[in-house]
Amino acid sequence: MHCIAIRHVAFEDLGIIADVFQEQGISHEYWECGQCSCEEEAWLGADLAVVLGGPIGVTDTDRYPFIRTELALVEKRLRARRPLLGICLGAQYMAAAMGARVYPGPAREIGWGTVTLTRQDSVLAPLASAPVLHWHGDTFDLPEGATLLASSSLTPHQAFSLAPGQLALQFHMEADSARMESWLVGHCCELSMAGIDPCTLREDARRLGQAAREAGMAVCRNWLAECRSVLQR
Repeated sequence: MHCIAIRHVAFEDLGIIADVFQEQGISHEYWECGQCSCEEEAWLGADLAVVLGGPIGVTDTDRYPFIRTELALVEKRLRARRPLLGICLGAQYMAAAMGARVYPGPAREIGWGTVTLTRQDSVLAPLASAPVLHWHGDTFDLPEGATLLASSSLTPHQAFSLAPGQLALQFHMEADSARMESWLVGHCCELSMAGIDPCTLREDARRLGQAAREAGMAVCRNWLAECRSVLQR
């Protein structure tokens, strides 16, 4: 299998997902935002697709016109019922592409924490008591026909599925705690504005990172198994 991943900032990459890809012999390539041809045929033809996070918003199209192109690609892949994983901004794209509202949340949710699963039999089952990295300011309404999979006290809509292999995650299941320093430097202005101490995030990554890694890789394996069943039909 081959995966195309749309990336918006260098350090918010596939992370531990790439480790699972290597484990299972899956190749991948990055399409850098605003710098690639975004060929529809290649996008729809890829076995897997991932849209990663970034410090912009779905509604920032006046300042970042490429968002319209990416939204169109996401919508086409969803309607074609092809496997797609959206993380943070990618999840917001998936919601918007299906007509749901994306808007600022009540507060920035940044730091290592948990989510509450709304279904125990989903691909997210390994996260039942595991930590994940939250890092977002926007949130979204649940698209019509979507299945809610996870919530948190601050963000009721943390994860949803639209069809087998189509998974949206507001949180960063892919984050590799061993590379936390890149996040802390890359988002230093946001952390400062939010009054969040990077030392706390660094210590939490050290303490919780291994459990997050194991759970995140298990979720990725579950998602890939679901994708394979879709592709074999």
